[in-house]
Amino acid sequence: MSSYHTESERALTEMGLRMHDGDEISVLVGGLGLGYTAQEALQSHRVARVEVVELLDPVIAWLDNGWLPTGNVLASDGRFLLTKGDIYARLLGPVEHPADMILIDVDHAPDEPLEPSSAAFYTADGLRGVAEHLHPGGVLAVWSTFPNPTFEATLASVFDQVEVETVTWWNDLIDEEKVDTLFAARKKPAP
Repeated sequence: MSSYHTESERALTEMGLRMHDGDEISVLVGGLGLGYTAQEALQSHRVARVEVVELLDPVIAWLDNGWLPTGNVLASDGRFLLTKGDIYARLLGPVEHPADMILIDVDHAPDEPLEPSSAAFYTADGLRGVAEHLHPGGVLAVWSTFPNPTFEATLASVFDQVEVETVTWWNDLIDEEKVDTLFAARKKPAP
């Protein structure tokens, strides 16, 4: 996690909002990180609620202690809710509260999960379960540090519409161009 470059975290939210044509949008974010994904969602007047599911106690403590660069914005917005938990277990489990938009910025890439337990999320069966957590016309957007044509094809086998974008930025700390990949998939709207 770094606040040095936050373009792709913000772009993940922007992409999801572009693909969703509704208002009063409920957003579910997997992973708090430094809060940039959630902060971007809260900047939209179309967003009614942002729930972030965070697994790690130290990251939750960063917010509680005011150590996040986005902490004041998040804590002062009544639309924001932080829930301790595992986003993958939630999305692969029974549906309790469907969302309009789900934003995932946890793993490095679909084929490079941080924990083996999240690998099922990226399969066709897993994504079919995730789609049940979305209202009709809802959008799933996933951040990745690498492109993945297989994951793109898997999304297309489950969802109505799939878009892939790249965010290119220069990391002058290592003197290297970096390219992040964003995947977004929209569930078929209600007839």
